[in-house]
Amino acid sequence: MNSVFVTGTDTGVGKTRISVGLIELLKQQGLRVAGMKPVASGCAVTDEGLRNEDAVALRSHANVDLPYERINPYAFEPAIAPHIAAQQLGVTIELSQIKHNYDVILQQVDAVVVEGAGGWLVPLNEQDTLAVLAVQLGLPVVLVVGIRLGCINHTLLTVDAIRQSGLPLYGWVANQLEENEQADAMIDTLEQRISAPCIGVVPPLTEQQTAEKFLKIGAQDA
Repeated sequence: MNSVFVTGTDTGVGKTRISVGLIELLKQQGLRVAGMKPVASGCAVTDEGLRNEDAVALRSHANVDLPYERINPYAFEPAIAPHIAAQQLGVTIELSQIKHNYDVILQQVDAVVVEGAGGWLVPLNEQDTLAVLAVQLGLPVVLVVGIRLGCINHTLLTVDAIRQSGLPLYGWVANQLEENEQADAMIDTLEQRISAPCIGVVPPLTEQQTAEKFLKIGAQDA
């Protein structure tokens, strides 16, 4: 395994924060690391073209300089589901194009941290979801769990869906979005019910803080 696919139990659970943390951790292990955000909506209009803040963050933390369009081949301005944004523009999100970009990136680095959009089954086109993309890339999965009310059900459903895809769940991260007196009990419950390891318990962080010191991933595994 030389890459991971980062998914979440939902949107807004901290996938980018954890993806950046994984990039930083792998860099500390002496690897050449790139981030990839294949599909992104809610992009800003800039002089250089559409830019997504998550993709920009991944690119800025990588230690290999890659063109923005290589790491985020499908960028959409509306902050809506990407397949809907694509339909409105008459664009079809092609998994083959994403796979091509991924393969080109992989030729230049030791590891790629690929961040999904929203949750595991977010549609990309009329047939495919992000799960299908992860399968085509053949990547082990890191699941980011936003610790909040409802996360136990969302997490266990997502774990089952990942298992059904045939991909290995490398591990999951308990990302504490805010102070919650029930957080420890929620995390304990998930640890009892998920066979894959918890590879990090991340406390609430400021915008300036990164998560790598709370994560565990070996260079030999990535």
